[in-house]
Amino acid sequence: MALTAGIVGLPNVGKSTLFNAITKAGALAANYPFATIDPNVGIVEVPDARLDKLTELVVPKKTVPTSFEFTDIAGIVKGASKGEGLGNKFLSHIRDVDAITQVVRCFVDENITHVAGTIDPIDDIEVINLELILADLESVEKRLAKSSKLIKQKDAEAIIEVPALEKLKAAFEAEMPARSVELTEEEAKAVKGLHLLTQKPMLYVANVAEDEVNDADNNEMVQKVRDYAAKEGAEVIVICARIEEEIAELDDEEKMMFLEELGIDESGLDKLIKASYSLLGLATYFTAGVQEVRAWTFRKGMKAPQCAGVIHSDFEKGFIRAETVSYDDLVEYGSKAAAKEAGRLRLEGKEYVVADGDVMEFLFNV
Repeated sequence: MALTAGIVGLPNVGKSTLFNAITKAGALAANYPFATIDPNVGIVEVPDARLDKLTELVVPKKTVPTSFEFTDIAGIVKGASKGEGLGNKFLSHIRDVDAITQVVRCFVDENITHVAGTIDPIDDIEVINLELILADLESVEKRLAKSSKLIKQKDAEAIIEVPALEKLKAAFEAEMPARSVELTEEEAKAVKGLHLLTQKPMLYVANVAEDEVNDADNNEMVQKVRDYAAKEGAEVIVICARIEEEIAELDDEEKMMFLEELGIDESGLDKLIKASYSLLGLATYFTAGVQEVRAWTFRKGMKAPQCAGVIHSDFEKGFIRAETVSYDDLVEYGSKAAAKEAGRLRLEGKEYVVADGDVMEFLFNV
């Protein structure tokens, strides 16, 4: 299931440094605007301690974690929606992602220039969010002009679509994102094809200085970002991109030692990956056998046949049932056989809604 979060922000806020840390891909990070012109895509493993425990229990030949994509999108500047900088190109790249991770500079460093000349995280956020809103407003106005003509002809689709477009237009003119607009199920379906930028879920990443990573609560800029995010129900992750880039170069044992020295129990990147995964309403189920223990990504609410289809389309087409045990029960009883004996192994059918942490084996016939 290829889902991706786009990393956005003004130039020189630490986007590419963060991306380097996430992917160890070495994306160009330079002290000037537009150092990243084409989007870089990196695949990261989703950290999950449950996978390690299942590996201990089953002792498979190999273990495969689930993954998640991040796209590093070049810096947006004021006027991007009108083509300033490389705006139109950047906005099109954002349109292709499923969620937006907005990096906000919350540190002072005279050696790193700021595109606006001053450091104000709320100004930075509002510049980006307004550019996304203006781009969406343009899309909605174009569609509205076309659909308004069709509604005069009693076009069924236009009758549903026009009220939705008018709601969105009013919100954008009030500088509110599409996420804030209440649409009926029919209306949401009618405007889905517009792929509105501000409809995408947003996560804010407060990038702090190295000596503030353990003292973010006393960083006034971080608090401002938290207050801003709280108003729209968004989450804030605090990291130091520079430290995360250093950690990314270490092996697991060195990483743990480094985190202990910093007094951190989990790296900022692990928190970011998990938060981005959750932002999209994703969850994990497992398959566990002697050949392979593997984590699989699915959308919350998916039923057993759809989850089987994540592995292979034939599994969904020929789905019969799913032999299922919860992760907690499997760990408690130590094996599938013991869980079955205790009555904790279940046979689930086509209507079963898969739960996060389910350990499953699919029976199918094609």
